[in-house]
Amino acid sequence: MSAPYRVGIVGCGAISRNHLEAFAAIPEATVVAVCDVDPGRARETAERWRIPHAFGSVGELLAAGVDLVSVCTPHPTHEAVVLAAAAAGAHVLCEKPIAIDLASAERMVAACDTAGVRLGVLFQRRFWPAAQRLRAAVDDGTLGRPILGHASVLLHREPEYYSAAAWRGTWATDGGGVLMTQAIHYLDLLQWLMGDVVEVHGYLGTFTHAIEVEDTAAAVLRFASGAMATLSATTAAAPSLGVSIRITGETGATAELTEFPEGTDGRVTILARGRTIDSEPAHPAGIDPDVDLATINGQLIPHHTTQIRDFVEALGAGREPAVTGHDATAALTILLAVYESSRTGRPVRLAQPAATPEGAS
Repeated sequence: MSAPYRVGIVGCGAISRNHLEAFAAIPEATVVAVCDVDPGRARETAERWRIPHAFGSVGELLAAGVDLVSVCTPHPTHEAVVLAAAAAGAHVLCEKPIAIDLASAERMVAACDTAGVRLGVLFQRRFWPAAQRLRAAVDDGTLGRPILGHASVLLHREPEYYSAAAWRGTWATDGGGVLMTQAIHYLDLLQWLMGDVVEVHGYLGTFTHAIEVEDTAAAVLRFASGAMATLSATTAAAPSLGVSIRITGETGATAELTEFPEGTDGRVTILARGRTIDSEPAHPAGIDPDVDLATINGQLIPHHTTQIRDFVEALGAGREPAVTGHDATAALTILLAVYESSRTGRPVRLAQPAATPEGAS
């Protein structure tokens, strides 16, 4: 395109700041409209960011003529926004999770495929330099074929995190707890690093927070390659211990990515044949591990920017973005299998994923 892509942002809550900052750093795209179910909040956002148009509905935003829609609304509302955008011929970037049920995710992917528009989903932690380095250690043979993985997600949330936003902490409006909102990032990293998951056995518990959904979960994953991984996740840790992703390969080498405090750039350590390869940044000293949500989101802005830039570049090049709707659906499928396994007390077998379009990751 000779002119920048015209961007509309749907939802003016906390995470919209990351999208606004990202697009402000990308000359090939410009935000021309925002909308929110609270028109006053949309107007305030537009005034603060000097955006020409503010609307109270998705229909009005699409009628203004946008090329790309960023979806920053609560989880269960993603489908309606994505389907409307696709019908209007607009490309779509959607915050994770893509949806809270598989049928909804599949309708979203199908609608964008049918309309011939791109669908990307935000999993910005893939774009950490440390995550890219860990992936390179898989791809370049340092680790060899992954055989064993682990994701430890030991986070802290105050009770106010759930009570301050009425949609959080319920099955109907949040779709789940620590798995759906926090640990899905790390399920995505496990599948990205280790391949397709074919079986899941999981457990859920609610031990600390007064919420309907889980604040703690554990799962065992088996991959199509025969590899195995475990996941443990909670928002009940006090203090937060952050996140660790560990992959052992058939060469015997192990790579570990750590995110501490939550939201800071990952650090990767690779132990291979007696050699230690350590990356920066190191763990910061003397910092409070229990950072607030605004700080976590703020620290992720550079990686939102990298992923959103990739999406815009993908539009210009006519290729799939680095993280597609198909990728996000695969991560959701694993997560929902943990829920099903916990309900039934049995392992859940996953169908082999269909082939993604040429060029998809």
